[in-house]
This record gives sequence, structure tokens and C-alpha cells, in this order.
Amino acid sequence: MRYTSSLLAAIGLACSASAFAADQGTPEEAHDLVVKAVAYYEANGEAATMTALNDMNGDFVDRDLYVFVHDDKGVYYAIAPKQKFIGKNLSKIRDANGKFIVQEQIDVLATSDSMWQEYHWENPVSRKIQLKKTYCEKSGKLQFCSGAYAAN
Repeated sequence: MRYTSSLLAAIGLACSASAFAADQGTPEEAHDLVVKAVAYYEANGEAATMTALNDMNGDFVDRDLYVFVHDDKGVYYAIAPKQKFIGKNLSKIRDANGKFIVQEQIDVLATSDSMWQEYHWENPVSRKIQLKKTYCEKSGKLQFCSGAYAAN
């Protein structure tokens, strides 16, 4: 009986860990969300795209995944969970470890069409600082990004 209880507890723990993982987006899903956002932008223009991206209940927010957009100077156009950032230049913003995340995106995308980046940022669902793996792609002067949070 003791072994059965331990086994059931282990199975329950594994199932809850797997359920938690299902509640989080993956890097592949973040990549696909950016590709979808860029296609939407190219088909519908800036105004419609920023409205869609900033809608917390829209097609570009999925669990802890969301698309954020800034220009090649660091001025934000979209970031659904932190709309107070819109219109602000965040090129000097740092992650929890002091890394200049937006400036790095600007610098890399000056000579490349896309990039992957890792940094520590607040997960909008858990409200915890977590490692985030972010994919960014540029379209004109705009840089579209989305990232997945690693489980803590």
C-alpha cells in the first residue's frame, strides 16, 4: 500500500508538471505567432495590426505568449500586457540581470532579418521573473517579437 501511494503521488506530480507545461507557450509557438503577426501587418497595415496585437483577448495573445512591436529606434507600438509602454522608447530597458534587451534586438536586426534572444523577464501569467527565449523578425522599420518562458 505504501508503494501504491508513492506511485500515485509521483504520477500526480508528473501530470501536474505536464499540465503546467501545456499552460505555457513554446519557442516554436512564439516563432509562429511572430510569423502570423508579420503576415497580418503586411496584409492589413499598421493601424489594424497594432489594434489587433494590443487586444488582450485577440488572436495574438495566447496563454503567456504575446507579440510586441517596436521600431528600429526602440519606440513601442504594441505590447498587450504592458500597454503603458506604447509610444515610449525602451531601447535602454534592461532585463533582471542588466542586459539591454531592446537595444540588442535593434542592433542584431540592423543587419539580419530575424533573431533569437534569451533574457530574464516577468511572465505576465505567473508574475515571476523567468528565462524567456524570444524570436524577433523585422518588417520595414518595425521589429515583431514574441517569446516563451522557461519553467522555473
